[in-house]
Amino acid sequence: MLNGEKLIERPLRWGMVGGGRTGQVGYKHRTGALRDNTTYKLVCGAFDLDAVRGRDFGANIGVDGDRCYPDYKTLITEEAKREDGVEVVSIATPNFTHYEITKACLEAGMHVICEKPLFFTVAECEEIAALAEETGMIIGVTYGFTGHPLVHQMAAMVKKGMLGDIRIVDLQYTHGFNAGDDADASEAQKWRTNPATSGPTFVLGDIGTHLYYLSEIVLPHMKITRLMCDRHSFIKSRAPLEDNAYVLSHYDSGAVGRLWVSSVNAGSMASQRYRLVGSKASVEWTDTQPNELIYEIQGQPPQILHHGMPYLEEESLQYERMGALHTEGLGDSWSNIYLWIAQAIDAKRRGDEAFLRTHHYPGIKAGTEGVRWLENCVRSADTGSAWVDFQ
Repeated sequence: MLNGEKLIERPLRWGMVGGGRTGQVGYKHRTGALRDNTTYKLVCGAFDLDAVRGRDFGANIGVDGDRCYPDYKTLITEEAKREDGVEVVSIATPNFTHYEITKACLEAGMHVICEKPLFFTVAECEEIAALAEETGMIIGVTYGFTGHPLVHQMAAMVKKGMLGDIRIVDLQYTHGFNAGDDADASEAQKWRTNPATSGPTFVLGDIGTHLYYLSEIVLPHMKITRLMCDRHSFIKSRAPLEDNAYVLSHYDSGAVGRLWVSSVNAGSMASQRYRLVGSKASVEWTDTQPNELIYEIQGQPPQILHHGMPYLEEESLQYERMGALHTEGLGDSWSNIYLWIAQAIDAKRRGDEAFLRTHHYPGIKAGTEGVRWLENCVRSADTGSAWVDFQ
């Protein structure tokens, strides 16, 4: 069980690009990174395109005004001059900026933690992966709920054969917050529905990649061989970007998958749901009831497994933070993700390659595979929702 004691030698000097007062995800990054004050210390930021507002915001969360910068280029230049300069930078900005900011940070010798989707193309991911290898830097990617203990309970149950052979993978991430038109949309919404700033997808990249990466964690032995993507722009002004999509998948094991992602599921607060159907049993987990995992063995009454209980697998219990009487949620999951990335950075700094070979964290490979999945989805959708071989 995690209790906040230090797991690395000292807190990493940490900064942010984006994530200011008007951002939607900045607070999630900070609650994740700073939950354990032994892991990160926020020392600088370029929090906002409006430099005055960004400096005011930084001061209000305790950052030295001299280290609240007007833009990421100034942050990199000034921090590189300092003996106590920033070591790792989180990028919480629109999709189209991820590549250039990540590249600049790596070239300056700074580790990176980036929002998803990582970049626009697999080619960009591979280029940055090579640069990270060359510079000896770590890249982490923030897939929100993948740090939740019950996600790793599912993975352990699959690995130990408790479900039998996996036959069906049923994934859903939907809500209704974009069911209306974009006439009064926020700036954060507008860039997500503009191909120039969002990239080739809207909901597939914005929320669908969470489903895909979680499935990779829980089912690492299964790979998609073919998929078919059908995407829709119910709000016509969003075209060619989709606000609703279905993806059917065939796996190399013989399993099949169904994924539904939508921001126009009017009235829905259901958000994320994962159901794995095996030959012996099934499991189901949702983020609206994140403390419970439904375990259904064929021929037996359904069981509800609660987080933090000793009957769970060690793979789940080692990431527990609150204990069985209290709720685990998104903030705790983000804390685990940030911890795992910090441990990777610490190991890289110490030259502990053996630790890095076995340590789990969402890194450049996870980001790359998410972009690869998006490219295949778009290729299928753009050819009339045809089945395509996964490339």
